[in-house]
Amino acid sequence: MLRSSAKFALPSRRQSGAFPKIASPRTSFPSIERVLGLPRGHVQPGQTLDLNRIQLTDLLSANDGSETEAELFDLAETIVNRVYGNKVYLRGIVEFSNVCEKNCNYCGIRREMPKQALPRYTMPDNEIVECALWAQKQRLGTVMLQSGEVSHPSRINWLIDVITQIRSRSIEADTVHKKGVAVALSVGEQSYDVYRRLFEAGGRRFLLRIESSNPLLYRSLHPADGMHTWEKRMSCLRDLGRVGFQLGTGVMIGLPQQSNWDLAGDILFFKEIDADMIGMGPYVVQADTPTGKVWTELHGREDREEYNRRLLALSSRMIALTRITLGDANIAATTALQAIHPTGRELCLRRGANLMMPILTPTKYREEYQLYEGKPSIHEAAEETHASLVRRVHVAGKEVADDVWGDPPHFTRKQAARADNLQT
Repeated sequence: MLRSSAKFALPSRRQSGAFPKIASPRTSFPSIERVLGLPRGHVQPGQTLDLNRIQLTDLLSANDGSETEAELFDLAETIVNRVYGNKVYLRGIVEFSNVCEKNCNYCGIRREMPKQALPRYTMPDNEIVECALWAQKQRLGTVMLQSGEVSHPSRINWLIDVITQIRSRSIEADTVHKKGVAVALSVGEQSYDVYRRLFEAGGRRFLLRIESSNPLLYRSLHPADGMHTWEKRMSCLRDLGRVGFQLGTGVMIGLPQQSNWDLAGDILFFKEIDADMIGMGPYVVQADTPTGKVWTELHGREDREEYNRRLLALSSRMIALTRITLGDANIAATTALQAIHPTGRELCLRRGANLMMPILTPTKYREEYQLYEGKPSIHEAAEETHASLVRRVHVAGKEVADDVWGDPPHFTRKQAARADNLQT
């Protein structure tokens, strides 16, 4: 029997029904208690912990394969079981455009990527709507519209029309609940007024990664052109919360010059801004980018398989500690995990994650939306990607929670608190 910290592989087609059995979660965590200086029996299954930055750094620095690391994974899993049971939420992503005004140093669709290497596209509105309706037929409760960042008024007006179409047509198709699909957005930094209009059109979730809560590290990821400031990113995150969006954010793990102290600060940042969803994953190098060149200078001569093994372990500890700290927010097992390890996403579904995002972008566009090298599934159709992720959920010993919006309890509690405040 496998513990949550063990490695496992996807079953072959001949073994498609033979999923690995998962051992019962442990009931004590003596190694974690020892690192934190707590009395024996203080940490209980399903319990979140109020950790400071030094404690988080110490736990993030646990040795790969150590007992402390295994306990972190198991404690995170007991919290997931308490909050979500055995269910995993799926969010269908439609990467509707790779046109971007920004020039982030790490990104594969940055403004200055060579045109011959990156043909630009924007999907027609009818194709985006059809992707959303297909997702609804597959009982996916949410569709995520993701693109490069464009703030021109014509793009915003067009996007509002797309959201309106998705909401109206999916509600019409929902003959049982008349709820339709939830619309999530990941379209970058916009003004408060634009966020408000996107919300009024029917958008309900927004993912805007902070990338790093350390302003100096953030600055290294962006050109010094006045368009890419940490203060602007923070202002946008605050605006999204004020508008009423479910707030999603996240960071990249394994950036050049990033320390475990930085990552510990990131976890505390998630808590400080009261995030409802965390979408973070390993930094995967993209050639022909400034950050990619820095990474190559630092790590280009290392054994890539061994480097990825260490990066997966660190990413797993980051996910587990975020779960242990935040408790009931949604945490994604992101595509980048699969880019560095064939079963990276399944492993992290046993280490604190409760959400996966199948890519629904039509195959003809996928190759042009590569934020990093080695992105999985770029030659698959939506049907293949969706079926593959359902299999991966089963391999992890979980079940898909289909036909639900999948709001995290964290957001539900915030809504209730706001309602109480309005009444008083």
